[in-house]
Amino acid sequence: MTAPPPTDRVDLWIIPTDQPDDVLVELRTVLDPDERARAAGPDPALGRRLTVVRGAVRLLVAERLGVPAAELGWRYGRHGKPEPVDGRGPAGGRLGVSWSASGALAVLALAERREVGADVEEIRDARVASRIAHRYFPGREAELLAAAPTPAARAERFTELWCRREACVKAYGGRLVQGFGLALAGPAPRVLADAGALGPGPCTIDDAPVPGPFRAAVAAVGDRPFRLRIHRWRPAAAPDITD
Repeated sequence: MTAPPPTDRVDLWIIPTDQPDDVLVELRTVLDPDERARAAGPDPALGRRLTVVRGAVRLLVAERLGVPAAELGWRYGRHGKPEPVDGRGPAGGRLGVSWSASGALAVLALAERREVGADVEEIRDARVASRIAHRYFPGREAELLAAAPTPAARAERFTELWCRREACVKAYGGRLVQGFGLALAGPAPRVLADAGALGPGPCTIDDAPVPGPFRAAVAAVGDRPFRLRIHRWRPAAAPDITD
């Protein structure tokens, strides 16, 4: 009997972005000059969210790599895919990193020695979802969305498919337009045999459980299955973990 393929683990951190002032003060101390400048921009709400997301990401990635958060650097690919840089140099070959934020929620995915992508989205308005799907999604997916029994169901299905698409694009470090033609409908987890213009397949995709009016997905390059380990980030506290 053939042994089943080994299962990788992807850690997914859920990061609430609505944090009190004292937390923001602490998180600003670990940001680099560029991040602090962006957070000090003309939109205070956007600046607060950026501080929480980038600060929490720095703390979590630095802890995983065993370096001080303020010393962690980033190198970005052609289309913005982040790669951490520590004292030993670029860490992308050792740790796959991807994060996403939408409204009051952010997620961070970490995977050992595997390229990973993560996306979180607040559920879209059904009318907007229908217009985007009709224009950009494969015909079969647009038809499935149109056949949803209610506008709410249509919005939820659209957001689910959008998250899967964004997660795939981020895993490969590509452009969103390269992911529009991917056929991603159906039960998860699923293995996408052909990633099209993004790069050589396969790619493994799973939906991620997140709270509130949000949907999220994680994708990892390759066909090995992975298990999501869900953490909820809390400042200066041990995380809750759900396998």
